[in-house]
Amino acid sequence: MNKTELIEAIATKSECSKAAAGKMLDAFIDTVSQQMADGDKVVLVGFGTFQTGARAAREGRNPRTGETIKIAAAVVPKFTPGQSLKTKVNTKPAKKKK
Repeated sequence: MNKTELIEAIATKSECSKAAAGKMLDAFIDTVSQQMADGDKVVLVGFGTFQTGARAAREGRNPRTGETIKIAAAVVPKFTPGQSLKTKVNTKPAKKKK
């Protein structure tokens, strides 16, 4: 499912226009992104938690040359699914990929 399909699904389930559903989705994404950028976490009980984590600097290897390179420390986004989401996903049979 891509963003357009998600907007259509939200519009159908909430019985609103696609334009309104698009604005709601964009507002959700902007709000969660800003909270994470500020170092806060967003908890949606049952669905999951959006938060950031620190990844330490480390050494890696260039796969082409085998040369050792330094990989800088980074702050990365993380999502931890909630129990309701885990249960719902695990009760459906997995779809085969094309």
